[in-house]
Amino acid sequence: MKSKETEISKIERTHIRVAGLVQGVGYRKFVVFHALRLDLAGFCKNLPSGEVEIEAEGPPENIKELIKHLHAGPVRGKVEKVTASSSLQPLFEQGFTIRF
Repeated sequence: MKSKETEISKIERTHIRVAGLVQGVGYRKFVVFHALRLDLAGFCKNLPSGEVEIEAEGPPENIKELIKHLHAGPVRGKVEKVTASSSLQPLFEQGFTIRF
């Protein structure tokens, strides 16, 4: 049986920015769907620059899987660039939301 301490040490929080045609095409709903399916916590939001910002927290392999989906994006979108940085401290949140 894994200890709680071992499970907590395997949690990462990653900051992600996605550029391209990612606003007004259902991209944030797409992110929430995949993040919840992968049991990740965090948020996504539109930025004034036209990008979408995401903070995702959970097991590193689940975050990597989310990033694969982010590169594809929803049918109506067109992803040009995905940038990820894992330098954030985990907040041990629950759920994944869209912020405004």
